[in-house]
Amino acid sequence: MMKAMVFTGLGRSLECRDILVPSPSREQVLVKVMACAVCRTDLHVVDGELPKPKLPLILGHEIVGEVVIVGAEVTGLRAGDRVGIPWLGWTCGTCEYCLSGRENLCDAAKFTGYTLNGGYAEYTVADSRFCFPLSRDMDPVSASPWLCAGLIGYRSLVKAGEGRRLGLYGFGAAAHIILQVARHQGREVCAFTRAGDTAAQEFARELGAVWAGGSNDSPPFELDAAIIFAPVGALVPLALRSLRKGGVVVCGGIHMSDIPAFPYADLWGERSIVSVANLTRRDGLEFLAMAPAVPVRTETHAFPLEAANEALANLREGRLRGAAVLVP
Repeated sequence: MMKAMVFTGLGRSLECRDILVPSPSREQVLVKVMACAVCRTDLHVVDGELPKPKLPLILGHEIVGEVVIVGAEVTGLRAGDRVGIPWLGWTCGTCEYCLSGRENLCDAAKFTGYTLNGGYAEYTVADSRFCFPLSRDMDPVSASPWLCAGLIGYRSLVKAGEGRRLGLYGFGAAAHIILQVARHQGREVCAFTRAGDTAAQEFARELGAVWAGGSNDSPPFELDAAIIFAPVGALVPLALRSLRKGGVVVCGGIHMSDIPAFPYADLWGERSIVSVANLTRRDGLEFLAMAPAVPVRTETHAFPLEAANEALANLREGRLRGAAVLVP
């Protein structure tokens, strides 16, 4: 038996249950969870903003753990290996998107902690092909936010292009990681927070932001690109107005409130808006190779597994600096 925090439906707190340890299929591994970071996507599932989750469901898709059992057809992993398990948990491998290097868009894809059980538990199973090998030197708590905040942030940064001046809207787990990567690349970063959130603004400056202010404030110079991590559609027009001609606004979340109408003049000048959907295994391999070289340092707040509801509440209320991490 194992302990797991189980989501049973909209409007309900997660329940701590004793359930059977899952058995891996031929292509899966059984992983003992060492740490699982808490992501805003988990809130979107709990709050009903992402439709049709598997129910009952074990949330969590930023998992670091140790392989315990390998399925009969698994190659490249063995018991005792340290692995990271991300949001993208399975793809068909045969559709147009999969065959063209865009497996993140596969219509049949399955997602950890949403359509597959995730890491708010003592053990989980995962398709071995979608597990990333990790060094045993990595601290599991510190590394767990890399598996989504880091990976989606990295994909967003790539979509933003190579411009020198970058804006980050919403300074949570993803932004505090990607600011470090952007600074390592020699970029000037402006951080935009909720109005009056001076603590988050100071945190951004500590990590190397050249300017930090509220989302309604104007940066000290025009931006080449802006990444929006906060799920707030009203930030899109604000970000557009901060761009120079030819700039891009990247919407990095899986869910966002509706974008309000804005004048065409704000988009004109070959400015563009692009979304980021999921991640590819290539994103994971690239980021996980880069992060130790930066080096990326994550600020985390550890919670026992049974305190998952408290961790989610703290995330919802913006009371976290960095990322919450559940430790079974």
